[in-house]
Amino acid sequence: MIGRRDFLAGATAALLPLRLPQAGAPVPSSAQLAWQRDELALFLHFGVNTFTDREWGDGTEEPGVFSPSALDARQWARSAKAAGFKAMILTAKHHDGFCLWPTRTTTHSVARSPWRSGGGDLVREFVDACRAEGLKPGLYCSPWDRNAPTYGDSPRYNDMYMEQLTELLTGYGDIHEVWFDGANGEGPNGRRQVYDWPRTFGLVKRLQPSSVIFSDAGPDVRWIGNEKGTAGDPNWSTVNPELVPYPGASGPGIIEALQHGNRDGTVWRPGETDVSIRPGWFYHPAEDEKVRSVDNLVELYFTSVGRNSKLLLNVPPTREGLLHPTDVAQLRGMRERLDTLLGTDLMKQRALLPNIPVSIVSLREDITRGQSVARYEVLGSNGGAWFSLSRGTTIGYRKLDRFPPTRLTNVRLLFPEVLRSGGPLTMELY
Repeated sequence: MIGRRDFLAGATAALLPLRLPQAGAPVPSSAQLAWQRDELALFLHFGVNTFTDREWGDGTEEPGVFSPSALDARQWARSAKAAGFKAMILTAKHHDGFCLWPTRTTTHSVARSPWRSGGGDLVREFVDACRAEGLKPGLYCSPWDRNAPTYGDSPRYNDMYMEQLTELLTGYGDIHEVWFDGANGEGPNGRRQVYDWPRTFGLVKRLQPSSVIFSDAGPDVRWIGNEKGTAGDPNWSTVNPELVPYPGASGPGIIEALQHGNRDGTVWRPGETDVSIRPGWFYHPAEDEKVRSVDNLVELYFTSVGRNSKLLLNVPPTREGLLHPTDVAQLRGMRERLDTLLGTDLMKQRALLPNIPVSIVSLREDITRGQSVARYEVLGSNGGAWFSLSRGTTIGYRKLDRFPPTRLTNVRLLFPEVLRSGGPLTMELY
């Protein structure tokens, strides 16, 4: 523990210089750093489930059911960009095994569908739309495949899965994030598939060295442990890799390790918070009246980005192949509300004006030098005695604290516990 540190802020920007990082302290790679600074990514669950009104297909669906009538990936990308999202991730293959690109590995793909007369490639249209709008493309290729006859014959299926990943990671340019989960089941032979994760991660790193790999176990980004849109508090970007050894691992302490990370962790593996704008992950007409409110979406931002995580918000395209107008409107409302709440940093003013109430404090560590703050408190004053505005543990990339609107003329940051020396910390008030 490093002793208590105070910073008194009034008319100038809040900057707390700390010493240089200790040798060996975990720090983010350039890819991890860029990934977190994006803050917001859109998840797009789309496939045969969209047309069968199911969440998990069983692999017996006829490819002919996939028939979007007005698919426009540029509409997805424009909607995401307008709402302030920086990246999008597409379900190139879900558990049903239906591939949204014309793969050589199976006939269960868009090549056997009526869409684009069998000549379509949705992965191509998706990545082209991302790049046209300045967004970073990501892909999810489910390891669980309920259609593949080799699933459960572990070596043979792993070979096929490597072929699918190779197609996706060599045919579409740079892929920003490669997304995996640990979904697993029995194959036609009654045997549970054993995934070759070292081979999988190694292939991604060889073919897309600048990408980040997401899964329960990383290796670059970890799942936050739930699909509720809530990161842990505290939420360390460092982890003990032995606690979650592979995607889909189960056992005591795993969810806690995913939710909170580890203050003494030896590896930098920040958390991604995934949640859907609707009750389901695929589009269902019956859920058109159950889209999250703007208030709720803003709350998700505070419980994800505002807790040192990144928000991956699922917005599923309709059977027409478009984002639903209600979903788009809520995304726009979320952006407008966040711009209103976080648009003017009062710390950049010449002085804190006593007639302008403050209700949000934003703290940021320079995570290029690691994560060091383990306990902090924000105090305020309006000319008299100091009083507490907020307190917490971790900060990391960003910590957002809310409190009742309060008129202030000065603020003070206290750091009773700092694990290691680190970089400068900035404060913003709204």
